[in-house]
Amino acid sequence: MSHKIFIITGEPSGDLHGANLVKALMREEGSLEIQCWGGDKMHDAGAKVMKHVDDLAFMGFVEVIANLNTILKNFKLCRKQIEAFKPDLAVLIDYPGFNLRMAKHIKALGIPVAYYISPQIWAWKESRVEKIKRYVDHVFVILPFEKDFYGKHGVEAEYVGHPLLDEIKHIHLDEQKFRDEIGVQNSKPIIALLPGSRTQEIKLLLEPISRIVKDFPDYQFVASKVAWQPKHLYESLPDSVCLLEGRTYELLKSAEAAIVTSGTATLETALIGTPQVVVYKANALSVAIARYLIKIKFISLVNLILDEEVVTELIQADVNAKNLRSELSSIIEGGERRSYILEKYAELIQNLGSKGASKFVASRLLKIIRH
Repeated sequence: MSHKIFIITGEPSGDLHGANLVKALMREEGSLEIQCWGGDKMHDAGAKVMKHVDDLAFMGFVEVIANLNTILKNFKLCRKQIEAFKPDLAVLIDYPGFNLRMAKHIKALGIPVAYYISPQIWAWKESRVEKIKRYVDHVFVILPFEKDFYGKHGVEAEYVGHPLLDEIKHIHLDEQKFRDEIGVQNSKPIIALLPGSRTQEIKLLLEPISRIVKDFPDYQFVASKVAWQPKHLYESLPDSVCLLEGRTYELLKSAEAAIVTSGTATLETALIGTPQVVVYKANALSVAIARYLIKIKFISLVNLILDEEVVTELIQADVNAKNLRSELSSIIEGGERRSYILEKYAELIQNLGSKGASKFVASRLLKIIRH
């Protein structure tokens, strides 16, 4: 009889890590049945997607309240699907607001619960550790300091290295071919723009970014477009900006510098080795609430892991043409600032280490369900 696993994530980054986990699981046990809440990457890896991440990413406190009815319906749907599937194990990937609530229900069904890429409760809502203690059987963490955080709360967590390190290793770039394919001149260095994946953040960030393009005539700006967003959302960008879909790693690897929305992309950019300016803009009320609740000093994973502001963070009103122009200039013109960032990136990679996270976690999960 084949084993069954139900995986839940609700964001694009979770879909990426979930897909790599599914591949690793399938390599070890080809007959495994996997259902998930995920995206195209998890589907392509061999999981049956029961709800797509495109319908799940609600950003900020205000947006969550506005979509509360939909979120409650999603809880009911997920519960029904798990009850019908009767998995041997449930695996939660990030997405804490939803997953911690689901963990309680799954545990009540007598199904073991594993959390891979545990929620960043060290940043805010530290009290959530009690839910993890109560409802989660196995915790796998991907940031070095998280193991100690959980340990001081009496939760045994296993540090597995960061899965992005494995992902970045496989990037092969023929820069000439890449430039030819996207129609970019050889003479101009590339500046990558990563304005995020959610409609709201894209709208808010493109306006100030668009205003600085003319100030860098010797550079080619290339903006990363997410597949599920309509092209017209990016129409405020100047005509000279190339819009590129689905080749973010190649873009970053070929870029001289990048402007990146806070999130997993900041760490991806650092691991690839591209100097960056980190930006974040959201609903004003959501940000005000977040500033009141969140206890961390930085918003980018790069700075959090290194515990210093290595890459500049521009938040809300600070995301303006003047600051963007100044900060971008400081990292594309060589000199000490650029050298310092690259030096710190090397330190970051050393700090993270890697056991081959996806493969390591897959073997642990299979051991749990075969036990």
